Order: sequence, then C-alpha cells, then structure tokens
Amino acid sequence: MNEPDHALDAVTFGEVMAMFVAGQAGPLEQVEQYRRALAGAEYNVAVGLARLGHRTGWIGRVGDDPFGHYALAELARHGIDASLVTVDPAAPTAFQIKSSAPGGEPRVVYFRAHSAGSRLAPSAAADARVAGARHLHATGIPLALSAELRAFAHRAVTVARGVGATVSVDPNLRPALWPDRRTMVRAVNDLALRADWVLPGVAEGEVLTGRREPEGIAAWYLERGVRLVAVKRGAQGAELYTADGERWSCPPFAVEAVDTVGAGDGFAAGLISASLDGEPREAWLARASAVGALATTSTGDQDGLPDRAALAALVGEGVPR
Repeated sequence: MNEPDHALDAVTFGEVMAMFVAGQAGPLEQVEQYRRALAGAEYNVAVGLARLGHRTGWIGRVGDDPFGHYALAELARHGIDASLVTVDPAAPTAFQIKSSAPGGEPRVVYFRAHSAGSRLAPSAAADARVAGARHLHATGIPLALSAELRAFAHRAVTVARGVGATVSVDPNLRPALWPDRRTMVRAVNDLALRADWVLPGVAEGEVLTGRREPEGIAAWYLERGVRLVAVKRGAQGAELYTADGERWSCPPFAVEAVDTVGAGDGFAAGLISASLDGEPREAWLARASAVGALATTSTGDQDGLPDRAALAALVGEGVPR
C-alpha cells in the first residue's frame, strides 16, 4: 500500500500519568515502598499496539517536570510517535498511586487536578496527525477532564471519520471524575455513538444503556448506527456483535492474573491490531481477549502486554479463534 512517509496505523490521545505501584499489600497509607511506572488508558493501548508492531502515535500534554520527561522517554522507548506531545511549562504532569492486590482489583488514587494533560485542545497539527492514521482510538476518560479535552475528542472523531479511518471508543467509565452519573452517561454516549466500534465492559454497558445482557447492550448501540460492539465479560469471556447480524463469543484465556487494571486496554489493542492486520472478524475477538488476558499477568499496566511471539504462544494453545 502506498502511504505517506509519516502515516500511522493508529493514533490515540489522552492523559499519561506517573504511577507508583505499592511494593506490598495493604492500605496505601501504610505502604513504605513504591515502584515507578506510567499509567493512562490510551497510553496503554498505544504501547500494546506498538509491541505488536504497529506504527502508533499518542497525542497529549505533559508538564515540564520529572514525570513529564519520564513519560517522553518511555514513549520513545516503546517506539510510539510522540511528535505532537506538548511540554507545558505552566501545569504539572498528573500522577497516581496504586495498591498491590494480587489477582484482584487494586485501589487507585489520582492526583490529576489542573494537570497539563487536561489542557490538550484541538489544533491544526493534531488534525493532520489524526488524518494520517488508519484508526483512531478514544476513551471516555478525557471527556471528564476538561472542556478542552472534550472538544479535542469530538474534533478528532470528526477528522478521522472525514478521511475514512475507523474509530473505536472504549467507555472506560470513571465515575469519580464526573459531577454525576447522568452527565457521565450523556457525554460518553455522545462520543460513543459517533464511533464505528464501541467496547464496553458488561457493567459499563448496563450503566450506559440500561440493559444487562451483552446482546441487549450491543443492540442498543447497533440500533443507533454503531457498526460493531465488543462486550467484555471478565471471567466469562467476551462477545462481539456487528451491524450485519454477526455474533461471536470467546471464552477467557487461562492465565495467572496478577493485576486486572489494563485488561480492557489490552483488549482494545488486540481488537485494533487484528483489524489493522486484515484478519477476518471471527479472529478479532480471540486476539483481543488474548492480549487483554496477558495484560493482567504483571503489576504494571503495560508490562504484560505481549509482542507477537508471546501472543502466538497463547493463542496457539488450542483456544477457539
């Protein structure tokens, strides 16, 4: 395929944060040692795609501080295009602390008010970068952080749709970031209904649609123009539905889960990756589920995300594709 020299397979945007993971189990106020890492749902997806060999870009803002410079170094280390990451001299890079909860859901405490990441706004340069990508991935998190980021998200979707790129939205609901549930639901669905694909967890789907079963959640979006809905069911696997009436399910992959944070981001990376590779749709769900499962095998949000060899090792173990 003839593409511009700087064309990307996928691009995403949002806020990246320094993350300090507890070195021991127990209440965060009692933890004495932490391990430094990076966090951010969209950043996790970018890392997942880059590890699978896709040309990936991430757009955002970081502070002119040690956390911001650490984020830039990590983006470069993963081979992610960060040419549209702005260093903000007037606002800090956000950070979070995360408890150790082996095999379960850890507690996460955010320090992100008035952060550099919340100041990302639309620009001609960002439009050009989005327009040069085959796929745009967005989540509901930036919508909660500022009016500027909400405007950026909707502008990015407009640009991507205008050039024929596919668009995915993972709701990634964070109720603590919103003033109330009604505002959250309205804002997230306003963006999701402009996407080609919507990727909710089953509990998120119930909040957003009022329907409890995966089929009903998917139908709510498909009836409103979305082309594909993948519903994540945790230990029950995942299901994929399309506007053409197709439906697939995938059982969970057997892995030793250490930390469930980032599983949904891995799922998104796997689904996007399969699409970019031109795989048949019946194979998309298996790759998404496999990458999501592997993402849970480490304490860092990105450490478990696989390269091609690790992915093939898991998917090739007789799991339905």
